[in-house]
Amino acid sequence: MSRRILHVVSNVSHFDDPSHPTGLWLSELTHAYDVFAENGFEQRLISPLGGMSPLEPRALKWPLLDASANAWLNDPAKMNLLETTDNPENIDPEQYDAIYFTGGHAVMWDFPNSVALQQIARTMWESGKIVSSVCHGYCGLLNTRLSDGKLLVSGRRVTGFSWTEEILAGVAKVMPYNAEKEMKRRGALYEKALLPFASYVVTDGRLVTGQNPFSAKATAERVVNLLRP
Repeated sequence: MSRRILHVVSNVSHFDDPSHPTGLWLSELTHAYDVFAENGFEQRLISPLGGMSPLEPRALKWPLLDASANAWLNDPAKMNLLETTDNPENIDPEQYDAIYFTGGHAVMWDFPNSVALQQIARTMWESGKIVSSVCHGYCGLLNTRLSDGKLLVSGRRVTGFSWTEEILAGVAKVMPYNAEKEMKRRGALYEKALLPFASYVVTDGRLVTGQNPFSAKATAERVVNLLRP
C-alpha cells in the first residue's frame, strides 16, 4: 500500500503591512514533493482555510528559484493544486502516514492558531504517524497539544528558521514574533546549524524538522527513511 503525505501550506498573502507580500516558499514544498513522488507516495495539499495558497515573491527570483520550483510554476496541474488546497475539516488524519508543514513567513500568521491543523497533528502523532516541518513550518507546532494537555514539542529536539537567519534576511524588524524564542519558551530543545542557511535536519523519534528552505529535500528524505518497512 502506498504511503500518504499531507502537505500544509498557508493562505496568507502579506505581512501586517499589506504592502509587504508573502506566501508559501515554493521550493520548500516542491523539493519535498519531488522526493515523495520519487518514492511513489500519494500526496495532498491542505491549508488552514482551504483554497488558494499565495506564493512568496522573493522565492520566485534568481537565485532562489531553482529547477524544482520552476518546473512547478510551469505545470498547470501542479499550480492548480495550490489554487484548490483542501480544507482541514475534510481530512481524515488516520488515512495519512505523515504530515509536512511547509514554510514561508506567511505561516507565522495562520498556522499557530489553526485548531483544525492542531487536531490533525495531534491525531497523527498519537496514532504513531510522522509529524514534520521545514523552516517557518514549525510555527504550526507551537500550540499543538496532545490529549494529556502537554505541548507536542515540549522536551523534544526541533529546528526551524533561526532568529539569526531572520536578521540576515533583513526582515527581523517586521516579524510578528521570534519563532525560535517562542519554540524554546514552549519547552522545545531548539537546535540549529553552525552556519546560517546551511541544510540542517533534526529527528526526534517521529518528529522531523528542517531549519530553512535549503533543508526541505533532506527533511523529506528523513521522513521517507522513517516510513520504509
